[in-house]
Amino acid sequence: MRAMILAAGRGERLRPLTDTVPKPLFDINGETLIELHLEKLAQAGFREVVINLAHLGDMIRDTLGNGSKWGLNIHYSPEPTGALDTGGGIQKALPLLGESPFAIINGDIFSHYPLARLRAIKCNHAHLVLVPNPAHNPDGDFALQGGHVMLKTDQADQTGFTFSGISVYHPRFFSSAAGGRFSVVPMLYAATALKHVTGEIYRGVWHDIGTVERLEALRGHDPNRLPA
Repeated sequence: MRAMILAAGRGERLRPLTDTVPKPLFDINGETLIELHLEKLAQAGFREVVINLAHLGDMIRDTLGNGSKWGLNIHYSPEPTGALDTGGGIQKALPLLGESPFAIINGDIFSHYPLARLRAIKCNHAHLVLVPNPAHNPDGDFALQGGHVMLKTDQADQTGFTFSGISVYHPRFFSSAAGGRFSVVPMLYAATALKHVTGEIYRGVWHDIGTVERLEALRGHDPNRLPA
């Protein structure tokens, strides 16, 4: 199985920090977010990793090189100015990801999710790792029933969960996508109605580094003891 780290975003909510440093290169107690991902991917048995690049992408490429430091082969998928969003970025990288299911990790999260678990998932369309709702998303977006992900609004009596930014997709999930710039989220919403999205709940360490406040809350502390 190959893996892709989504690293092309501009990070508007993290400005002015992201004016000079891309989100994946933010330092967390001595290591960057993306280097932590690469270490964990290597430990989990991954060898081929794709990283998409747009905003300040040269800084990411110059920092990581070819991946040999971690025993990985890194393939870069450059995108135009403004990037292609999650769906468009993944679709553009499909030739690098192969014909089998592949793992996706957002470049702006911190987690101890055991990535080796992704390699055992039988994915026909999409599989999402969900987490208990953090303070910035208290109601959640999805519910999980019988191993299938569905919209929280379709299951009002179900506990809501938040998408962690860790997932597995089969290339066929993108076969009908129009291309260009688009988010994967509407595709996931539509696929839940067809029961094409499976999922699991992870209750361990997970943080979304989506704002300056959340980044600063993580820096300088023990991430294992911070609330999500």
